[in-house]
Amino acid sequence: MKYDHLKQQDPAVWAVIEKEEKRQNEEIELIASENYVSPAVLEAMATVLTNKYSEGYVGHRYYGGNAVIDEVEALAIDRAKKLFDAEHVNVQPLSGSPANAAVYMAFLNPGDKVLGLKLDHGGHLSHGHKVNFSGRLYDFVQYGVNAETGMIDMDEVREIAWREKPKMIVAGFSAYSREIDWQKFKDIADEIGAYTFADIAHIAGLVAAKQIKNPVPIFDVVSTTTHKTLRGPRGAIIMCKEKYAKQINSAVFPGMQGGPHDHITAAKAVAFGEALKPEFTEYAKQVIKNAQAMAKEFSALGYKVVSGGTDNHLMVLDLTSKNTVGKEAEVALEKIGISVSRSTIPNDQNPPMNPSGIRVGTPAVTTRGMEEEEMKIIVQFINEAIENRENDLKLASLKEQVKALCEQFPIPTK
Repeated sequence: MKYDHLKQQDPAVWAVIEKEEKRQNEEIELIASENYVSPAVLEAMATVLTNKYSEGYVGHRYYGGNAVIDEVEALAIDRAKKLFDAEHVNVQPLSGSPANAAVYMAFLNPGDKVLGLKLDHGGHLSHGHKVNFSGRLYDFVQYGVNAETGMIDMDEVREIAWREKPKMIVAGFSAYSREIDWQKFKDIADEIGAYTFADIAHIAGLVAAKQIKNPVPIFDVVSTTTHKTLRGPRGAIIMCKEKYAKQINSAVFPGMQGGPHDHITAAKAVAFGEALKPEFTEYAKQVIKNAQAMAKEFSALGYKVVSGGTDNHLMVLDLTSKNTVGKEAEVALEKIGISVSRSTIPNDQNPPMNPSGIRVGTPAVTTRGMEEEEMKIIVQFINEAIENRENDLKLASLKEQVKALCEQFPIPTK
């Protein structure tokens, strides 16, 4: 993308952007929550729409001059409805956690009981962790994964739900590699009269492409970010049954936010349009193929993949058998130009800042055009880096090999 004005007016900022662009092109991105947007999405974010203030909703704004903004927001809503088979969509949430906060505000009162997935079992901070607003404002109780299988134990979910009688059940994750049985969650919630809330931030692109099951027609309310597998701008949306539309809209504005970021709304519309095309379905299929190839290769090298494999775009590796921990592996991999994120494993005995595992994902490398054979090569890079994490000469050699692979698969710019 051209930055002619920025380069001339503020060369210091331009130099940093240029440096980051170079880093992204020369390194491998395996952080499961990251991706590369298309040039069209990138361009939409850098438009005059950022100049407008538009508190309120289509046809009901608190500022004048919003007729054109109404068009772009309506377009984003219409496309999101088609993608996810949604009755109502709010496209204004600024990011994932504020979207989740709005959902809680719409359905709960402070102190209400909620059932969510434990953070170290693959959940998210906003699903009830005590350091997060969710755990501080609401009375969260939590379910986990089976110690032997690494998968969500629906019998345990039902038992806890009947014992605790939460007002809402949250299903979703930030580090869980298996399909979720949305209907079973809904059945349990119906048994006890609870609301159902799905957070599909990580898997939204795979859901939109119909490669994994869609909770939107089943659950009361669903949130998602618009980046990650959906490959859009940084932002979020909330989808719900039509009967909950008013309370969701009120919770987003004026409950949680002021004016939406209209340039980001336009970029969301562009990304949704891209996701409606057949090419995106092929992309989503390859994301899963790549993740499964990677999981198989890690297993062959003696790594423990939590749950034994993956049905989506990510996996968590338990590094205990490799005599290392997440932070140490993350640092070693960064030295060779591979980005991952440290991750807890179920019932982790190590602290969250230096947990026992790493989380690895395939959305970004798949966007670059890499396929199963490249996944095998990348796993070999990772294994060699971890085994030689104290050998700077070896790490330097691996860095050159990573760069050479990246040069074969440039980030799409057209």
